[in-house]
Amino acid sequence: MFCPKCKRLMRPDKAAGVWRCGACGTKVPLGAAKEVGKQEATGRPMTVIETKTVTLPTAEEECPKCGNSKAYWVLRQTRGADEPETRIFECTKCGHKWREYQ
Repeated sequence: MFCPKCKRLMRPDKAAGVWRCGACGTKVPLGAAKEVGKQEATGRPMTVIETKTVTLPTAEEECPKCGNSKAYWVLRQTRGADEPETRIFECTKCGHKWREYQ
């Protein structure tokens, strides 16, 4: 979404429930994105697509919180380059996150 004042890219701040412009500080409620998008300066309608589709790989790992047997995972280099990466899991059911050090 673009800022209605300075036309720069806004970022979602989910904790505050707003879109926030890093340049001028303008805040727009997250739910109002579709209405604000129609006020584009060029007069063309702007479509805002909100989706919760997760395209991460899954693994058969048991969640320590809810016992669900499937989790999304990513690899991150959390330590030195000469050490192995860390596998971070997120439960597909409850969203709990945990790490596996290799």
